[in-house]
Amino acid sequence: MGSLPEEVDLAIVGGGVGGYVAAIRAAERGMSVALVEKHKLGGHCLNYACIPSKSLIHISDIFYSSQHSQQFGISAEKVSIDAKKMLEWRLGVSKKLEEGVAFLCKSNDVEVYNAEATFLSSNTLQLSGGESLDFKKAIIATGSEPIELKGFGFSDRIMDYKAALLMDRIPRSMAIIGAGYVAVEIGMLYAKLGSKVSLIARSDVLSRFDADAVSIIKKKMEELRIEIYKDAQPASYDSSSLTLIDKRKVDAEAIVAAVGLRPYTKNLGIENTKVQLDEKGFIRVDDQLYTTDRNILAVGDVIGEPMLAHKAIRQGIVAADVASGIKAGFDNKVIPSVIFSDPEIAVAGSIEEKEGIEVTKFPMSAIGRAVAVGATNGFVKIAYEKGTGLLKGAEIVSREASSMISEISLAIEMGATIDDIAMTIHPHPTFSEGVQEAAEAALGFPVHFFYGKRK
Repeated sequence: MGSLPEEVDLAIVGGGVGGYVAAIRAAERGMSVALVEKHKLGGHCLNYACIPSKSLIHISDIFYSSQHSQQFGISAEKVSIDAKKMLEWRLGVSKKLEEGVAFLCKSNDVEVYNAEATFLSSNTLQLSGGESLDFKKAIIATGSEPIELKGFGFSDRIMDYKAALLMDRIPRSMAIIGAGYVAVEIGMLYAKLGSKVSLIARSDVLSRFDADAVSIIKKKMEELRIEIYKDAQPASYDSSSLTLIDKRKVDAEAIVAAVGLRPYTKNLGIENTKVQLDEKGFIRVDDQLYTTDRNILAVGDVIGEPMLAHKAIRQGIVAADVASGIKAGFDNKVIPSVIFSDPEIAVAGSIEEKEGIEVTKFPMSAIGRAVAVGATNGFVKIAYEKGTGLLKGAEIVSREASSMISEISLAIEMGATIDDIAMTIHPHPTFSEGVQEAAEAALGFPVHFFYGKRK
């Protein structure tokens, strides 16, 4: 006759950063929670994307720096890289974090199911292991998956970003189809490890980003001998090369397709609920992250852009609070974004110069810490409201930009002005002084850079 379904206050489908964070917060709120993940806790971020890429980028930076630090008096000969050992480290980092998530779930009495989940109704989930869950509320946190390019489906020859971060070798040459942030990060990573890297751009590299920032990244790419094929499209491939539509051939021992992500809703049984998708396949939600089914919420990549882990984390917190009966909503003013290129690009808010908005740019070459470590390429741009000085956004191109941007995010959320930033003491010598200096320049009183005499 089968077993009776387990009854829980909250069932969460997807154990990535949005899902497991929601599970822990809901449990802290006193709810009984079931978390269903068919692969590994931590999802793509911990196991295949964010963390693995940053682990490998760190290794590539060490390897590259060891061979390019003559200006500091360092000369190293016969520096080598053990790709298998590199992969071992990358896998070990993910495993350690995955085990940490499992420990936190267990400690908070979250019941974890390693299974695939399908909605039978707006109150019941069927699990692939044979169990079923009756729930009062559910959260969908199934994330996204890489898009396959027509004619270049994923295979042993065509890798997605996950496979590119799981190689135990350094390919002699690599062609990356795509020129967004994933392509840039992977491309610079492997170029530093010694691969001959080519980017196949439908238009140009990082075409949606500020031209001032992209020009600095392109200069570094040139230094790394990364070849950029602009306005290009792939046509075919063989065992050693990629052929473009215009007949040009690109060396490609390895081919990576990095053309974007799509929401993952396969086999969810959404048709058995009142949940609705939009025209792009994303789950529709309101400001409280409720779907069109009042028993079901959704968070993260599966509900739309920007498809960023830290957005999913915040939404996981909000959804758990809402599900537990607390008045809450996803009302953040800004979602920062970071490209872990060399140097890093970090953006929060808008830096668009338009009526009533002014933009000031301060060079990192005027920052003592940047000069001391030989990392002067970059700048801080801040946008603010004319008259009030209310901060509207910033773009930082610099080493440690990924950490520096949090100050901007907090400032925008708190309604801070450029005066507030300028009068806040920043530790010296640090890269973060660039933010303070940019604010001082916006006020018309720059200290460490000469813009010209005041009129």
